[in-house]
Amino acid sequence: MHNSRKIVVGISGASGSIYGLRLLEKLRTFAGVETHLILTRSGERTAFLETGQRAAEIRALAHHHYAVEDIGAAIASGSSAADAVVIAPCSIHTMSALAAGISSNLLIRAADVALKERRRVVLMVRETPFHLGHLRTMTALTEMGAIIAPPIPGFYHKPRTVQDIVDHSLERVLDLIGCPLPEARRWRPGDEA
Repeated sequence: MHNSRKIVVGISGASGSIYGLRLLEKLRTFAGVETHLILTRSGERTAFLETGQRAAEIRALAHHHYAVEDIGAAIASGSSAADAVVIAPCSIHTMSALAAGISSNLLIRAADVALKERRRVVLMVRETPFHLGHLRTMTALTEMGAIIAPPIPGFYHKPRTVQDIVDHSLERVLDLIGCPLPEARRWRPGDEA
């Protein structure tokens, strides 16, 4: 694909695998967007427990997928020129390893490469509450260029389903990676009446 955008989607083992699955579904609606999925082993397990979907079904949502151990994959190199990396959900383990530069698997390596190449990295960190170590790690990653975007729902769009809540957080993430959805529900003063 000549003028395509390459988006790496990582799904780690944190709760909230629906964010990664819905992100892949939404990115499929964009012509010229190519998705590259890294699904961790714990991500596979959590996704199955939360959604009943098996790894093969999740991989089928992406244009390309890689084993988390495959640190020789093209997306492990800055020359592969991914436009953005989104980790949805992002576990504290993944976030901490990335902040420390410990590229022990392809997910962390792909995000690390994007940071060093000054490309967009969005981490949908899924944990609460945060202790001081988590907050300091988030500060360090922000200073490195990452965007910390926990899936914290807004309610001004009057969600009626869990999917409405999930989609609202993903609409913000899609904005951050330059793939805004025309149908995204945005705050408009006066709509609350």
